[in-house]
Amino acid sequence: MVDLSKKRICVTGGGGFLGSFVVDKLKERGCANIFVPRRAQYDLKTERGVQYMMSEAQPEVLFHLAAVVGGIGANRDNPGRFFYENAIMGIQLIEAARKAGVQKTVVVGTICSYPKFAEVPFREDSLWDGYPEETNAPYGVAKKALLVQCQSYREQYGMDAVFLMPVNLYGPRDNFDLQTSHVIPALIRKCLEAKAAGRGEMAVWGDGSPTREFLYVEDAAEGLITGAERYSGADPVNLGSGEEISIRALVELIARLCEFDGRIVWDASKPNGQPRRKLDTARAVERFGWRARVNLEEGLRRTIEWYGSR
Repeated sequence: MVDLSKKRICVTGGGGFLGSFVVDKLKERGCANIFVPRRAQYDLKTERGVQYMMSEAQPEVLFHLAAVVGGIGANRDNPGRFFYENAIMGIQLIEAARKAGVQKTVVVGTICSYPKFAEVPFREDSLWDGYPEETNAPYGVAKKALLVQCQSYREQYGMDAVFLMPVNLYGPRDNFDLQTSHVIPALIRKCLEAKAAGRGEMAVWGDGSPTREFLYVEDAAEGLITGAERYSGADPVNLGSGEEISIRALVELIARLCEFDGRIVWDASKPNGQPRRKLDTARAVERFGWRARVNLEEGLRRTIEWYGSR
């Protein structure tokens, strides 16, 4: 068990969606020495930026959450950027952490690394059974490369680097920009705007048939911190809720919670993405005793309330 309250901690991406909750929960645990690098000062895509951050933070524990992310549209439009920036940030940070003797490094992976047709529920051992879904493969492969780096550094250098993979996240403070957002914030915004404008219908990408699993952001933050405290293994670990829902049912649920009673228009010319996503979360329970607490409907209520009160 690592007592994080006594450690110097650096959280890349700590000003972002997931990272801000990680920082909040670290503070709740009594952590007083938390360093959050800002993009304007530390360009983590460059070796110079990484070295500058490490010299300023001098971390004993590093959480690497910084990433270039987006929904299907953003992934489709930026495959090269998403591959390069996510890979180069992680590779340089992990190497710098090794050289600096960081005691614990927590690297956040992604569910997008799983093969497109992985057996459901996704078990960590199936990560290498095929190529990821095409629209987000560059991002998923870049992140999976960091898993290999963590494992090989553990083997050769004894570096305590763990790789945790949250499923699709949602919650307050999410990105609600329709050009770059993920499915839940996009749907919430579309529903509330359609309702406010008195429109009788709302357009949604795809045909509604794919399934997804979603994890409330505070649960994800708790999972990352618990993993940092209690897990020191080479194996990747899923972080998920265990709830699988079709996109069609998700749209209907969000529309009901937003009190939008108009018609849903499905645009089947747009991509569906991966056919199914549901995680096996047994490893997280077995290795460090973590499981999600907030169910989807309650998490959506909290998210809609937060967005509507801005």
